[in-house]
Amino acid sequence: MTISITVELANKRYKIGITKPLSLAIPVEFLREGDNKQVHQPNHFYASFAASKPMRGGSFIGDTEQGGSCNVNELNLNPHCNGTHTESIAHICDVNHQFSQKIADISPAPLMPCVLVSIEPVTAYESSESYTPSLMKNDQLITRIALENLLKYYDNEQLQALVIRTLPNNNEKCSQAYTPDNQPPFFSREAMLYLNERGVEHLIVDLPSLDRLHDEGLLTCHHLFWQVEEGTHQANQNSLVHKTITEMAFIDNEISDGFYVISIQTPAFISDAAPSRPILYNCEEMTAHSSSEK
Repeated sequence: MTISITVELANKRYKIGITKPLSLAIPVEFLREGDNKQVHQPNHFYASFAASKPMRGGSFIGDTEQGGSCNVNELNLNPHCNGTHTESIAHICDVNHQFSQKIADISPAPLMPCVLVSIEPVTAYESSESYTPSLMKNDQLITRIALENLLKYYDNEQLQALVIRTLPNNNEKCSQAYTPDNQPPFFSREAMLYLNERGVEHLIVDLPSLDRLHDEGLLTCHHLFWQVEEGTHQANQNSLVHKTITEMAFIDNEISDGFYVISIQTPAFISDAAPSRPILYNCEEMTAHSSSEK
């Protein structure tokens, strides 16, 4: 059965196909207790692998293979480093500060206008854009110029969310270990300021971070995106506390660039970040003829 809904955005009508979701989350294979095999999950900052072990209590063991009546697993994971995750402003701010919203405090709309673009980063040597700390000539950048060229075809109303796929794109991203010898691209200062100008509230990327892997702990692009004063951990009345960043997504090459709607599914964690599952739905603009038929 095919189900679609019709929505209106900026005086245009769109048909959304909700029965064919396109998940952007990397499936995380947990390292099981006593298992030494290589597990299928990405890794950042040399973090421990996400792991699973059966619950034990008295004579109960939560593993049917070991005689238990059911499977009850205790999970150990680092949301920032083990897979697709969504961050709130609390990632860079004092957790108990009055403006520091946690994941449980944020409730994005169930369907939000979203654009997907593919970008081939350029080296800092090829760009005049900036970063803090200073760029090295071989740093790979996502630039304002690239974003402007790709997003000029879309209205601000379509950019509540933005998904960025970096090129080249392959399945290795689903199990990639990011290290100083394998440093991923990151955003320039100008790129982040441009996204704020366009009103992007929810940014989804296939990178482990918006910022450089080793950036002296400054997290420059995170601060710019949320409008938190650089060098501080205090949000203020001008900070964009409702916005989110989703990192380590994976956008299959079969998903075309274009306009969609997105649902960002997160658990109600009282934390700065949580594992998440961003899901795209195809969105087709309706002509006047098809709209009248509807």
